[in-house]
Amino acid sequence: MAGELVQIRIWLIPLGQAEKIKLDFLIEPLTEIFQAEVKLHPSLEIPREAYNSRRGQYLSSYILGKMRSGLNLGPEEKGLLIADVDLYAEGLNFVFGEAEINGSLAIISVARLRESFYGLPENEEIFRTRIKKEAIHELGHVFGLRHCSSPGCVMNFSNSLADTDRKGANFCPSCLSLLRKSKD
Repeated sequence: MAGELVQIRIWLIPLGQAEKIKLDFLIEPLTEIFQAEVKLHPSLEIPREAYNSRRGQYLSSYILGKMRSGLNLGPEEKGLLIADVDLYAEGLNFVFGEAEINGSLAIISVARLRESFYGLPENEEIFRTRIKKEAIHELGHVFGLRHCSSPGCVMNFSNSLADTDRKGANFCPSCLSLLRKSKD
């Protein structure tokens, strides 16, 4: 029927050890923000070939490429891979995540979002807030959004953990408008 809304489904896909993280706290905010059905996917293994032993990190673009071919997402499905390993991208020391802009797949790493990564005592509330911000940010890219210059917007680029902590978990009015238009 003309004008019928197609339900987008977002899969939260833990990779490797990330299956130990209780990710259900993301379902409600992601459902509300993206107006999509959000479901947990069974855990998958991280492709071993993505590991760079010289760096001690995993190449995010390689993981995205391998998972894209293996997941077989439908046209109305998006996937958010969640890894608990340190990620990097070519030319960068590390990344919190990477996404296919206007695509179907994104990845975030929770490794550097933990206080213990920096030798500090764990704080579950801070950890969850950071995961939520990075999940929304990378999914924003999947829905076509670019980085935003508004410092409080979740689409503002995070070059450091301080940047992630400083920004909000919501889209600025401009990015929210672009998100809504992308779903029409």
